[in-house]
Order: sequence, then structure tokens, then C-alpha cells
Amino acid sequence: MSLRVHVLGSGSRGNSILLETSEIRILVDAGLSGRQIERRLQAIDIPPKTVSALLVTHEHRDHTQGMGVFARRHAVPIYITRATARSCASLLGGDEEIHYYRPGQPVDLGDIQVEPFLTSHDAIDPVAVTLRQRSSGLKVGIATDLGTPTVSVRHALQRSHLLILEANHDDVMLREGPYPWSVKSRIAGRHGHLSNRAAAELGRELMHEDLAGVVLAHLSQECNSAQLAYETVGGSLKQAGLRAPVWVAIQDEPLAALDVERLHAAVRSPQLALF
Repeated sequence: MSLRVHVLGSGSRGNSILLETSEIRILVDAGLSGRQIERRLQAIDIPPKTVSALLVTHEHRDHTQGMGVFARRHAVPIYITRATARSCASLLGGDEEIHYYRPGQPVDLGDIQVEPFLTSHDAIDPVAVTLRQRSSGLKVGIATDLGTPTVSVRHALQRSHLLILEANHDDVMLREGPYPWSVKSRIAGRHGHLSNRAAAELGRELMHEDLAGVVLAHLSQECNSAQLAYETVGGSLKQAGLRAPVWVAIQDEPLAALDVERLHAAVRSPQLALF
């Protein structure tokens, strides 16, 4: 099987992404309830018990709420940093299979090499990840919860073939929105979340000839919309010359499966206009 990615759901209320090959299925974050993760996997014809590993990026509940339940129910090993595991110990029952990783040190999961790297976010030990399939060389970058795109973040995400990138809020909607000023300052700060404008800037910097698709993720329910994110970020990328598709992940249902190998072949093909 080629490399496929399923965004099961993404937004302020929960985030979970599945990456699969012919030999392994890796769940990145379990920010939906255990039951909801099961339902969404079943909706795309993936038995939950076939998930090989659960990789947790940080302790915030919109990335962890279902991790313990899902891991225990389906005997799925959890990959997590020690600090993150300590900070969300209440979600763990003690009998899960836990594997600890460190930012900057690769994790080998079958044909997939996971590269975790530190991000600027207000969590105890926050990471984002890239996942590279050794057999094909295809690389998926997953970077949500970015207060600011640091040099190390930009370096790690370079040459991704599929980029899942935070587009959390619109600056004006955040400024005029219902949150207290302290929350607005946190979201817009260096350890908060990436705005549409900032996502567009980072996306343009990460563009290259083999970039086969961009998914905008982690949209705020209160301070953004799918249409606005698509117009702001997607429009900026297309204006800069992006030939690949742009999608917006939503909270309440999975995004259609993304076959990275097929997308890569399409972006390299003169028939892209038919895509």
C-alpha cells in the first residue's frame, strides 16, 4: 500500500490523524474521545485494533483526551515523552504499553521513521513530527499548535510532500471575538497558535516543486472559518505558485483519505490540471 493519511478530525475541540502503509498504522494524537476515535476509524473502514502505535505530541486535552481509553481497549502502544506522560497521568490506567521518546531523536516504526521536534507552544514538552516512509522517501509534516515557526520548526518541515499545517485563527476575528484579553494574548503570543496570516507565510517558505498537498488544520471554532482559512492561506499559496491541492480539515468528520504517492505523482505530472 502506498502512504495514506486520514485526518480523523481537527480543531479546537480535538485532533487526531492516522497515517498508514501496507504494514503499519500510526495514530498521531488522540484528542477525540476513545469512542469517537473508534467511530471515525470504522467510518473509513479501519478496524481500531489494527492501529499499530499512538504517538502523542503534547498533553493538552484536545490532543490526549482519548489516548488512555483507546490504548487500553485496543492494546495500542503509546509513544510519548516522559514529561508529557507525567502531565497527563490521570488519563493513563497504568497498564498501557508505554514507549518514551525524546525530541530530536528518531523513532522507528516499521517502514516509517518519525522525527519529533520541539515547538513553541505553552505545553510542558510540545513537539511536532515528520513521518518519512523509507521505501518511497515520501515525507509527511504535521505541525499544529505553533506559537511561532522557529528556525528548527522550519528546518524540520522542509521538503515535506504533504504538509498538515495549523491555521488556527483570523487576526481580526480573534481581536473582536468573545475570549477574555488574557486568552486572546495567549493565542496570539509566541507560545500560542498560528494565525491564517502566519500560516500563509510559513507555507510559502516551505513550498517546493514536490510539495503535493497542504492541509489546513486546528481551526478555532470561535475565531476562524474553513472558508476564511482557505481563502487566506490557500489563496496566498496559489498566488505564490503552488500547483498542489489545499484542503481544510474540520472538527466533526474525517477528511477524505489522502494518498501521498498518488498526490506526488499528480503534482509531477502535466495532467495536474485534471486533478
